[in-house]
Amino acid sequence: MIRRNAEDVLSAYIAKKDLEEPIVDVEKEPMWGGRVTLANGWQLELPSMGPGTTLPITVEARRLAE
Repeated sequence: MIRRNAEDVLSAYIAKKDLEEPIVDVEKEPMWGGRVTLANGWQLELPSMGPGTTLPITVEARRLAE
């Protein structure tokens, strides 16, 4: 799940790992269809979605090899 908190920080929650980390870098704006980097160093490939996609949203993101 991707969401934005009250401080306007994007974060990703990975349910299978019970892990929530801030998104510290996005490959392109808007972030959809590109790579994002989490604070712990993980990189996720997000699916393509429209720029007006509202948050929070559950997506199927693929973790990229380190």
